[in-house]
Amino acid sequence: MPERIAERLRALEDREAIRDLIARYGPLADAGDAEAVAALWSEDGSYAVGGMGEACGRAAIAALISGPLHQSLLTDGCAHVLTSPAIDLDGDSALARCHSVVLRHDDGEWIPVRASANRWLLRRGPDGWRVLRRENALLNGSAAARALLS
Repeated sequence: MPERIAERLRALEDREAIRDLIARYGPLADAGDAEAVAALWSEDGSYAVGGMGEACGRAAIAALISGPLHQSLLTDGCAHVLTSPAIDLDGDSALARCHSVVLRHDDGEWIPVRASANRWLLRRGPDGWRVLRRENALLNGSAAARALLS
């Protein structure tokens, strides 16, 4: 019985750590903290942004946040909102799925500019959970977005 309780506790702690990691993304992106966003990923991690290409490695992921497109969002006012993820654990690896919406402030109103399906592959290492790969695809009726959520 104690082993089973320890396993259940470990799974709960892992899920909470992964939820926390994913929840950190939006506020860090909205703060423009490129280095902190990149630190959510493993050194060799990647972020495939549907319709915008793929960033490989922490430097390239940080460049997404410090780049002109993201900086224009920050200048106008933006909010990256992620839903609570569904998480499948497999030892030191995990798969999480969620939705994300990017809102942009425009003339006193908040306008949704991007709604996406997200799939996160994560790994636990010496420094805790980190993102190996995040893929997102616009929820525009595409099979790619549905595949990320299935």
